[in-house]
Parts: sequence; C-alpha cells; structure tokens
Amino acid sequence: MALAWAAGARADSGAFVDYRGQRPGLSHEITVRDLPPPNATPSVDNGPRLVRRPKNAWPQAPAGFKVDLYAEGLRNPRLIRTAPNGDAFVAESAAGEVWVFRGVTAEGRAARRHRFASGLRQPFGIAFYPAGADPRWVYVADTDAVVRFPYRAGALEARGPAETMVPDLPGGGHLRGGGHWTRDLAFSRDGKTLFVSVGSRSNADDTDDNPAEFHRADVLAFDVAAGGSVAPGSVRVFASGIRNAVGIAVHPKSGELWASVNERDELGDNLVPDYITHLEAGGFYGWPFYYLGPHPEPHLGGKHPELASKVIVPDVLVQPHDASLEMVFYEGAQFPDAYRGDIFAAQHGSWNRKVRCGYEVVRVPMHGQARATGEYEDFLTGFVTPSGDVWGRPVGVAVAGDGALLVTDDGSRSIWRVSADQPR
Repeated sequence: MALAWAAGARADSGAFVDYRGQRPGLSHEITVRDLPPPNATPSVDNGPRLVRRPKNAWPQAPAGFKVDLYAEGLRNPRLIRTAPNGDAFVAESAAGEVWVFRGVTAEGRAARRHRFASGLRQPFGIAFYPAGADPRWVYVADTDAVVRFPYRAGALEARGPAETMVPDLPGGGHLRGGGHWTRDLAFSRDGKTLFVSVGSRSNADDTDDNPAEFHRADVLAFDVAAGGSVAPGSVRVFASGIRNAVGIAVHPKSGELWASVNERDELGDNLVPDYITHLEAGGFYGWPFYYLGPHPEPHLGGKHPELASKVIVPDVLVQPHDASLEMVFYEGAQFPDAYRGDIFAAQHGSWNRKVRCGYEVVRVPMHGQARATGEYEDFLTGFVTPSGDVWGRPVGVAVAGDGALLVTDDGSRSIWRVSADQPR
C-alpha cells in the first residue's frame, strides 16, 4: 500500500506563526523582508506553563510516520547523539550524567539503558573519535571544559576516568542572569579540528571591553593531534557574532559546519528570528551590534558601523524566540528518499512571545543540495495544549541505527521515536 507522505503544503498565515499555526508537513519561510521594526510589539515574559501530558496528548508527525514513547522517567534529557554501533548517548545535564539507550522493542521502547558516566558539570555536547565504526573515545562538553572517556564500540559504561582536553571554556550558569551554559561539539571530517560552540553571557550587551564575553557568542576551533588529544593553546575563533549556537553539526558530504542558533530577545514578538545555517570560516553573524544583515541593535546606538556590511545573513530563519536547539542531518535509510540529507532541528519553545511558538521539531528540506533554500517544515508538533499549556519541550534529535528519529523532551522527561509506518 502506498504511503501518503506529506507534500509540504505552504502556510498561508504570513511569515510569523505561533503554535496554533503549526501542522506536520506545513511549510514556512521567513526572509529579511518580513522583519518588523524593533519593538513593534511589547517585549513580554511568557514562560511556559508546564503541565503533565494530558491523556489524549501525543506528538503528531506527518502522514506515513508513527510516534512511539521510546523512554520515559528521565530526569533532564538534553542532547542526544548516536554512536556508530547504533547506541544512543543522552546527556542528562542537570544530573551531570550521560546515559546509553540501546535497541528497540516491538512496542517501540528502548530495550536497554545504562549510565555511561557521572560526576560531570552540566554536560551537553557528545562526540565520538575517531570517525568510523570503532571510535576509541567519547568526548563530552561540560559547561566549562571538554573531557573524554576511553571507549570501545558497544561499551555501556566508560572504560576509565575522564581526561580533560579543554580545561578553560568560559562557563555559564542558567539563563535569566547566568548566561548560556550549553556547549556542543563536532569534529571536522578529517578529524583534525574540534569545534566547540559557546553562547553569549548576555542577551545583547555591549561587548567592548567586557571580559565576561571573551570567547563567547562564538564557535571555537581547536587543533586535534594524533590520538585525538587537543593541542594546548590552539584555540581560535572559527565564526563569531553568533549569540548561542546550541547545536552544531558537520554536513556529511560538504564537510561544512552548520549551526542551530538562538538569536536575541526583548525586541518584540517577531524579532529576532532564530536560525539554522552553514558557518563560514571567519564569518561574522552580527551579535550584539547587528542582526540578520545590517540591522542595528537599537540600544547600542549604532556602534561599529564598519561591521554592518560584514554581517552574514543565515540560510534558514525560523520563528523568533523558537529556541532552536540540537540539529542533525538525516542519513538514515528508513525514511523516504526525499528526506535524505535533510536537517531536523528541535525547537525548545518561546518565553519572550505573547503567544507561544516553537515546542516542535522542524525539518529543513535540502533537496539533495549542500545548501538550504530558506524554507522549513513543521515535522513533530502537538506539545502545546489548545489552551496554551506546555507538556513537552524538544531538545535533542538524533538518527537511530535503524533510521528512526529520536527526540529528547525535557518537558515530559521522555525520548520519542519517530519511524516510518512501512520502512523502505
């Protein structure tokens, strides 16, 4: 029987939508021409009212897919990455732990789970080294350092203590006063560079002569020596002016580094769009003085006019305040061919918008190319009740060994598994 795969219908409600305008398979596109002036609407504090998942609530995916509850009862599931052998590694950031989830039962549940490592400081990013079927190390990004654990394929716990690779990342606390604390990791395809994303300390403060923002709002790069050790003192800024690149990933074919970015708040409901983009070496993306091209940050009084022409406009703009988190390129074999190479990105959800937006997973169609066109689609929705209460908040996305999509949700403390009704 042929499956009714979603055709990517176009939204007709304008560039800016909220959770009421989300529907699996619905396509959206925001351009810089759609941007309103700053403070066209008041800045609001409208954090989510988190409730338990109602009995009739379940994540919704496009036709042709089904959603299973892969794991529940977690404490703080954040970033998720798949090891070469298919095991899913999950950072439990608040608990300071990394867990491994293995296999899938007939009911779509994880067959096994095990604590891989503990005693970490707000772990988030996870990466395996070297590339290939038999990595020897699992790298983990704490908020203030990068450590690694000895590993063999199939190990359910670290084979030795943590070894510090990068000892002095600028650490963060929690938002609303403590700065962006998540740190993600990615290795270049040749294994010679380790990329680390570091979010800003502030929303959009003047960074001139501000030591608290040193090596923040950047993606940093470190030289990797033989065996995966990081060369001391090799740190450099790969790309800058990026308020908070929560998720980073290397394009599997081009080798370009991509990022899923939280832009600034407090300029109104529809400013500033978050974004997903490839990053250019040495590229400047505006923060804090500009956004999305030569649009000046209002309260910085036109400082640094020499930077205006240097600001790179990102590839894909998503809803302002969506809180775009982890991203992944789909390289599995289970979804239809049209999905191959596409981006999936988790949208944790807004706090600075009158009517909520985000709280979903989006798909960025790549159409078999190395660059995106600017459109994105709602893929996994339904985490907000009709009355506006929130029961789920997607954080991480990973492609399971069997080609399903795994989504961590720190609202319901769960992992969801999205699979094709009839795998290819």
